[in-house]
Amino acid sequence: MEDNFKHKGRRRILVSELREKGIKDIRILEAIENIPRHLFVDPGLSEQAYIDKALPIENDQTISQPFTVAFQTQLLNPSVGDKILEIGTGSGYQTAVLDFLDLDIYTIERDHSLYRSTFNLFNKMKIKPKKFIYGDGFNGMQDHSPFDGIIVTAGSPIIPKKLVMQLKIGGRLIIPVGKDVQVMTKIIRISENELKKETFGNFRFVPMLKNKN
Repeated sequence: MEDNFKHKGRRRILVSELREKGIKDIRILEAIENIPRHLFVDPGLSEQAYIDKALPIENDQTISQPFTVAFQTQLLNPSVGDKILEIGTGSGYQTAVLDFLDLDIYTIERDHSLYRSTFNLFNKMKIKPKKFIYGDGFNGMQDHSPFDGIIVTAGSPIIPKKLVMQLKIGGRLIIPVGKDVQVMTKIIRISENELKKETFGNFRFVPMLKNKN
């Protein structure tokens, strides 16, 4: 799986752009600089892999723009070894960023063909989530909860209660909420029954959908 000097140079430029846009976490910038994003997109779009924009992947899904991946991860603010649930694996780029940060990753993808192709890519790239399943992201992974953090990579019309209940006390849920345009939202579980909510501007994501089956 080729990663050449041209790709590496483009990633350095991308990191400079992200820094200018407000990404300050050195660990995340190192992840963006080291992870070959062109391997997570269609080969026909590899020349666009290091432009800061979302790109289409199979079955009408997208790989989020690098700024969005970095921004959501920065809001999540994970520590090494944190137990993180990702909703919407997609082609696996966000997962790769979390993996670079040395986290225990649990990730769910609802599209079965995308799940299969990403599973194979993870094996080739030696990315090893603790758990990678095909399933409904709205349900989370109750059997593996609670989580230090949950990151949702699709636009949800609501804040799913099941996901909130799978957070540890002090855990963070990062989720874009809304239909046509989403508001990036951070939910912190303060206690069993108390939540803190913060918002961080408008974004556009593909919709978060129920499992097809």
